[in-house]
Amino acid sequence: MLAVFKKELKSYFLSPIGYIAIGTFLVVFSLIFYLTTISIGSYDMGNLYFNTARYGLLIIIPLISMRMFAEERKTGTEQLLLTSPRSIVGIVLGKFLAAATLVLIILAFSLVYFIILCFFSKPNLVPTLVAIFGFLLMAMAAISAGMFISSITENQIVAAILTIVLVFLPELTGMFPSINLMNSYQKFPAGLISATEVVSLLAYMVMFILFTIIIMQRRKSVK
Repeated sequence: MLAVFKKELKSYFLSPIGYIAIGTFLVVFSLIFYLTTISIGSYDMGNLYFNTARYGLLIIIPLISMRMFAEERKTGTEQLLLTSPRSIVGIVLGKFLAAATLVLIILAFSLVYFIILCFFSKPNLVPTLVAIFGFLLMAMAAISAGMFISSITENQIVAAILTIVLVFLPELTGMFPSINLMNSYQKFPAGLISATEVVSLLAYMVMFILFTIIIMQRRKSVK
């Protein structure tokens, strides 16, 4: 798992994907920071993370997850991966954790904005960390779904579009509220950790990781 993790994490920064993801986050975060914080004189960063999760992850998650398995299949390296001595569980978790680490790196940049606010006021660090924690959980849940979709297609564009439809369309349209991830990110921005929301996001994440393992295990069995 560790070897896959290192390879995947390195690949994000040996290609434009990692830098585009970071750049996209900073653009969206900066714009929302101005609209929800600077322009109205607010020092509450919860709303900032909530809106960035709603609009920023729509771009970032498909970008990160679309290549996870689809690229392996398209380039023909999937067969080498599946016939290697590494376990399917290790491969899937390695790729998942690499993508989650990229999101964690991206979130680290957001602390710069907290430092900026410290020059003008005394924002509370604990609610900000809770909002970041919830943001990371939601991103990981979305990544797991995107990874599953990437495992069933070799076209990265199709994987990205299906990820948007499956993960983010319920939020954009108001349809299927029971599978709307944003419904599980309501209390974190207020600085509250809800056991219900944590369990919901973890269950969503584990479900799609297991689905991905099953798909890849079946593909390995027919090699």
